[in-house]
Amino acid sequence: MANCLIQKHIGNIKLKSAFYKTAAWGNTNQPDFINQVLNVHTLFTPLIILKKIEKIERELGRLRVEKWGPRIIDIDILLYDNEIIKTAELEIPHPEMLNRNFVLKPLLEIASKLIMPNSKQPLKELAKKNTDILPILRLP
Repeated sequence: MANCLIQKHIGNIKLKSAFYKTAAWGNTNQPDFINQVLNVHTLFTPLIILKKIEKIERELGRLRVEKWGPRIIDIDILLYDNEIIKTAELEIPHPEMLNRNFVLKPLLEIASKLIMPNSKQPLKELAKKNTDILPILRLP
């Protein structure tokens, strides 16, 4: 359902990873999460995309009650072309993406040759430095 709404309101999904099941990150006293990374072609700016994401999350029933708390959906902007953005509302590249297996594994699946805009280093090399030990399972 989220993919359909992203396609409808943000842009064309060019690539999508498999789904991955992972233990909850941060607040671990909650059910496992299902994660996926998308590559979306859009004509919108990152801040407009963020507003559209928040609307999609609300439409799907997300309530923002506690940080890292249980939620039905969580959509993040990991990257936006080669841009580097740091505002009170939004930071791109996502500041924690290199520290989380549930982001790195699916991202590497669809963008294995990616060079990170802020460090100019290959994602593959940066991913090797990741210390996240939470298990991740690629779903069929």
